[in-house]
Amino acid sequence: MIGEMSAMFSKMVGTLAVILVVAAFIGSSDTITKLIQTEKTWKYTVLAGLLGGVFGIYGNISGFDLNGAIISVRDIGPMVSGFIGGPLGGLLAGLIAGVHRLTMGGLTAQACVVATCCIGLMCGAISRRWHEAFKKPLVALLVSAAMEAFHLCVVLIMVRPFETALDIVRQIAVPFIAVNAAGFVMMILIITYTENQRILAAEKSRMQSELEVANVIQHSLLPILNEHYPGCMELDISAYMEAAKEVGGDFYDVFYVDTTHLAFVVGDASGKGVPAALFMASSKITLQNCIRDSSSLSKAVEIANNAICARNEAEMFVTMWVGVLDLTCGKFSFVSAGHNPPVLLRSGKAEFLRFKNGFVLGGMQDMKYKEQSLQLTAGDILFLYTDGVTEAEDRGHSLFGEERLLKCFENKSESSPEDIIKGVKGTIEEFINGNSQFDDMTMLCFKWKK
Repeated sequence: MIGEMSAMFSKMVGTLAVILVVAAFIGSSDTITKLIQTEKTWKYTVLAGLLGGVFGIYGNISGFDLNGAIISVRDIGPMVSGFIGGPLGGLLAGLIAGVHRLTMGGLTAQACVVATCCIGLMCGAISRRWHEAFKKPLVALLVSAAMEAFHLCVVLIMVRPFETALDIVRQIAVPFIAVNAAGFVMMILIITYTENQRILAAEKSRMQSELEVANVIQHSLLPILNEHYPGCMELDISAYMEAAKEVGGDFYDVFYVDTTHLAFVVGDASGKGVPAALFMASSKITLQNCIRDSSSLSKAVEIANNAICARNEAEMFVTMWVGVLDLTCGKFSFVSAGHNPPVLLRSGKAEFLRFKNGFVLGGMQDMKYKEQSLQLTAGDILFLYTDGVTEAEDRGHSLFGEERLLKCFENKSESSPEDIIKGVKGTIEEFINGNSQFDDMTMLCFKWKK
């Protein structure tokens, strides 16, 4: 008795293992699961029934013969079909597996056909009514155990003589219920896991698409600097921005305050990704409006800071360097709000413009900002940037730093702003040597030619 029960366990578990491996393979296959993911049409139901029927047939073939009764894991197929395909899917799988079982003959053949079809139908009905609850392992275990107990009851009712049926049930009850119930639970776990993975993959793909669109939108907010804009003969301008992620918190801006004054802005919002990009866009528009509406640059920055603070529920901030150039005389007024000092290249010598730095925008209301000025001369080059430039890291986590940045301007007095930006970018890429960058990187460079 013990030996036969052990053999049954071994045979059924071996068959179950093969079914689980095949189920896992199907779960990871795009060909079938794409159809399973679609709206639950008749194709979905038929596919579910066919898969469950094939599993049931394999269970029959690999079953254990006991006095004319085929002891197998056949019922798992219809139960799974009912779970994913509803009552009709479960019934179809039950019919396929049951008819095949009938062709094998034996004492319990007719009882197995009735039981298998009913189990597929009942599991489908339960799944349709309580599908989410059915996914829980304990619920699946109890339902499948009840289904297998029902199967044994059908055998007791239909098989004659009753004593033979009772003897068969007594011998197979424990392994039959235990293996089939455990197998069904594992199938549910596989199905649920693959379903969740596909949902995550679809969500990731959707988010990636949205981020790509956001990247396009973000770059569309930046001015296109070419011979047509800003279109003044006094200047040669170029800019570059690269986000560490799909979108970032860096930005630059060049716009006319009036017909004779041109504003330059470089900023860096705290954080990364979409939140920083949204905060950046809001701060950019706010500052631009304030500069155009105010006659004083320092006052414009103060008003912009208060406006940003007033609606800063996210408690973010932005560092910003903003300057306004008088195109008639080359006077350059500027304000720094916690930003990196720009590089001035004059007469072949590059140095940082280290003036009084103000507090970041969005950090605290009613802050005062000092307006400073610089008289540009012919050939002067001003290079604005964000900290992603100086804080670029190599594989040893060493920073690019300010000294390396200054060296990029050696013998560059006759270079164009575009060439200077390309040179800085190339030097940084050589320095980091393929190391991925954590921070956004933005550069804005212009040359006063008047």
